[in-house]
Amino acid sequence: MAGSVDLSFDPLAEFAGRWDTRLAERYLPVEGLEEARYECLDGRLVLRPYCGAAAVHAGFVLGVLMRSPARESGHVVYGGPLNLCFSPSDWIESDVSVLRESAEDAVWVPADKFAMPVECVTPASRGRDRIDKPALCAAAEIPYFLRVEVDHAGGRAVVTQLRLRHGGYRLLTLATSGGVFETEVPFPIRCDLAELLVS
Repeated sequence: MAGSVDLSFDPLAEFAGRWDTRLAERYLPVEGLEEARYECLDGRLVLRPYCGAAAVHAGFVLGVLMRSPARESGHVVYGGPLNLCFSPSDWIESDVSVLRESAEDAVWVPADKFAMPVECVTPASRGRDRIDKPALCAAAEIPYFLRVEVDHAGGRAVVTQLRLRHGGYRLLTLATSGGVFETEVPFPIRCDLAELLVS
């Protein structure tokens, strides 16, 4: 007698290449899988592990530092992952989000509401955070992109701010360990990079 065939439903396989926000709301997170962040490009899910403690700390510190100046300039800062939605089948999760206005109760926040996504780079996300995500955000005409890289063990931090110019991002500000990150856009921000490292 032939062995039994497992006919259980697997949404990751069933909807490969066809994922959109409607399916995501119905089937994510996938039961039985380790917790992960779900992003989607052209209908294909990308599972991304949650950031490590050093990256979470850096994102938290930046979010707190930006909150008051953002409010004074009419912007809103969200200090945790937010779904940055380019289309129903394309979205990423930014680690910290600077929006032009409140997202209110939105689960899927349209790209045109973003002034500056902030990505805290981890070894597992390096290629996506340094290449793929900036390209998507530039194509959506989001004016600024901020990348934060921390190496707690090495006592190193780097903050890179990019500005949209002629359809792509160009370097605006770069600060490295021992220095201070300062910018005037989209509102004044000042951060001693030592604060981004877990004490």
